[in-house]
Amino acid sequence: MQFLSFKVLASRIKAIRFMMADKSVPKRKKLLVIGGIVYLFLPIDLIPALVFPFSLIDDVVVWALILWYLSSELDKYWMGEKTKDFSKRYKSDKVVDDVEFEVMDEEEQEKK
Repeated sequence: MQFLSFKVLASRIKAIRFMMADKSVPKRKKLLVIGGIVYLFLPIDLIPALVFPFSLIDDVVVWALILWYLSSELDKYWMGEKTKDFSKRYKSDKVVDDVEFEVMDEEEQEKK
């Protein structure tokens, strides 16, 4: 998959919101995104703001590295591979998985 395509980059940036809302994503990945946002708004940069056009390069490089590192996780959300995870919400012994069942009318039950 191409990393430098603007469509892919825009889709990955939009997918950050859904990744942050998913409870099954590790906290370290969420902290990486939060750290990138904090670095974006910090007045202290690697390249000082006095050198204006080049001062934005460090922010772009940091976010490019974050998007590259999280690319496999973010691609799950915008490509439709990730479905909503209900496993955290329903932590109960009463939930049964992998059960086959058939719904029958009363007439069908009497025949069997």
